[in-house]
Amino acid sequence: MAAEILSMNPFAYTATGELGENRDTMLSNELLLRTQLGRPKRRGYSSAPAEHFVYGRPLEPRQGGADDALHGWPPMNPLAATTLPFSRKEKKTDRDFMVLNKAAVQAGLVTASENYKFRATHDVRRKTAGDENTRSRTRRIPPTMVFGISTRPSTPIFDLLEHKYQDKWLMSRRQMELTKRQEESKSASTRSAGFSSTLKQRRNPNTVYETRASLLRTYQNPVDEAPLWQLPKFKKNARASLQTFRSEGVRKQGYEHFESDQISRKGQLGHGVFESAKN
Repeated sequence: MAAEILSMNPFAYTATGELGENRDTMLSNELLLRTQLGRPKRRGYSSAPAEHFVYGRPLEPRQGGADDALHGWPPMNPLAATTLPFSRKEKKTDRDFMVLNKAAVQAGLVTASENYKFRATHDVRRKTAGDENTRSRTRRIPPTMVFGISTRPSTPIFDLLEHKYQDKWLMSRRQMELTKRQEESKSASTRSAGFSSTLKQRRNPNTVYETRASLLRTYQNPVDEAPLWQLPKFKKNARASLQTFRSEGVRKQGYEHFESDQISRKGQLGHGVFESAKN
């Protein structure tokens, strides 16, 4: 009997119990709720739905088969458009005004008002790029056509077992040594014969040497720099009339000293004060 009373009164499992003050907020406060005997403790602050509540979205039955699924199922609401990603959408092409103008001229309509009325009663759409090139791109593929990338030929295992690649490398090295010895013998014979020093130089086969043609191709004729522009009346008359240096040698020494002294002075021209030492 007592168990039935406890189950009927929800405040029996609170901290105050039935004798204390009962408020609706006590049933949602985890600090005031007490666990029931033989039942797990409820966690959460909102009331659970009813016992027969079904979670999820309702499954709407659709009529049709695989063909309807591939072409886009019609929506349940006839006024609504389908939202399937594979539904076919009609592409609206632009109007072909060149064809309309040509047809209007052939019909004898040349004014703006006549063209406007003709376009209102006639409609010609431009062809898409896919429709124009469909016939030109289609071609017959032979039945023996194989698509994909060709398989790389397998490594000859017999050559690996017989060390054929090693022998090939050794033969190439021996051939290089023989050619090198032949060049050395030729240079020695030319040295004994007393040829010029240019023939005594050893040539490296891996080096590209310059020829006379290549040098002449890259040679540029020296061009004297044009003098600075000056007014014609000052070329002969406006000359330096004051010479502060005793001689040309003293003048060069003064400029050299000025250039060396620019390093330790401030300013772009080196006329400022001396700078402090920098670490």
